[in-house]
Amino acid sequence: MPAGEGTQRGLQLWINLASKDKMIEPRYQELLSKDIARAEKDGVEVRVIAGEAMGVQSPVYTRSPTLYLDFSLKPGAQLHQSIPESWNSFVYMLEGEGVFGSFNTSPVAAHHTLVLGPGDGLSAWNKTSKPLRFVLIGGKPLDEPVVQYGPFVMNTQAEIEQTIEDYQYSKNGFELAKYWRSQSLG
Repeated sequence: MPAGEGTQRGLQLWINLASKDKMIEPRYQELLSKDIARAEKDGVEVRVIAGEAMGVQSPVYTRSPTLYLDFSLKPGAQLHQSIPESWNSFVYMLEGEGVFGSFNTSPVAAHHTLVLGPGDGLSAWNKTSKPLRFVLIGGKPLDEPVVQYGPFVMNTQAEIEQTIEDYQYSKNGFELAKYWRSQSLG
């Protein structure tokens, strides 16, 4: 997440792991802005944070197959992005106003979310005179039960209770938790 003085904006995405991977060694990847893969064509720019778009692959490794794309469309631009049909996906509007799905649908404004149904991808148009920016996020469903408590996501209530105990007693990956502090990157 952004750090420093003044107004900060950012999106943070946590990916759920399959039950077989939940107790693996924790792993963190920091992706600086300069390291994000980018592509641009016909008034469409994409920053490929995870997955692939416009022939560009992200350097980020995701244990669960994931798509995290940051699109900017200039006025009059349009795009079609493939999404595997079995995946769950959504669009979150960051700025501007866009048309999604088919050319004659109602426009969607900033700070709205569109949950996508199954299909062959996402079609989007910027019919306005202002820039359009949104993220497309998707992933392969795990088809497993989900139990969530605070920041913890497991598959059963018993696993949640064990995770809370591990956190409270600083064990099983939480050994340094009492020393964790947010730090400014600036």
